[in-house]
Amino acid sequence: MNIVHIGRLAVGRGRPCIIVPLTSSDLSGLCEEAERLSSLPADMAEWRVDMFCGSSGVDEAAVLEALFALRQALTVPLLATFRTTDEGGCCPVSDEGYASLCAKLCESGQIDALDVEAFFRSGRSKEIIARAHACGIPVVASNHDFSATPPREEMVRRLLFMQDELGADILKIAVMPQSRADVLSLLAATEEASRRAHQPVVTMSMGPLGVVSRVCGQSFGSAATFGSAKSASAPGQMDVSSLDCVLRALDEACGGA
Repeated sequence: MNIVHIGRLAVGRGRPCIIVPLTSSDLSGLCEEAERLSSLPADMAEWRVDMFCGSSGVDEAAVLEALFALRQALTVPLLATFRTTDEGGCCPVSDEGYASLCAKLCESGQIDALDVEAFFRSGRSKEIIARAHACGIPVVASNHDFSATPPREEMVRRLLFMQDELGADILKIAVMPQSRADVLSLLAATEEASRRAHQPVVTMSMGPLGVVSRVCGQSFGSAATFGSAKSASAPGQMDVSSLDCVLRALDEACGGA
């Protein structure tokens, strides 16, 4: 499997890296979250740009101003994510607005990676990813289902599509289980996709039922997981310190494999 370098972090090697979302809607709160990460076991920060923008819409100038301040406060690599309302976000954006914001974030020179929704409604994901790559920015292609867990073969298809058709660097899917069997389907899809793909895979089953999927990536092939510090950005995220303890214990039990 290829190793993806995001800042100084190598994704796809060793135990899953821990990504902590930054969710504040104002600049002072955002910088406080960022500064706090230096004392937490976080490998990467994810700035949820949609949560910063809120329901009022995207102000690119305000986003870039906040980004420069955020970069100064952070000591870990930064993944920039604008989650659309189609996939659980909280800020309205047009097709052109989404593409423009992604481009501005990459061109700023202040982010280490960009999240791009693989099935964004305009069908322009491949174009957005290519533009990020032109700026030297690795891309996490993502897909979220907050209501159900698709069949195993469909989840694998989506992950491989992100690699083979979109050219993404990291392939991510998050789904909502309705049963324990759904969690097993997600784990089976993770194992298969990580075996067939040459790019790192990141998966999670959300909510209380799916918590186990957030800690067993080393065994099933998920290269990263998300833990919360101030507030969770998705259902089922564990506290980052508790998550780190579990991952370390599993890593030790697995012999550091």
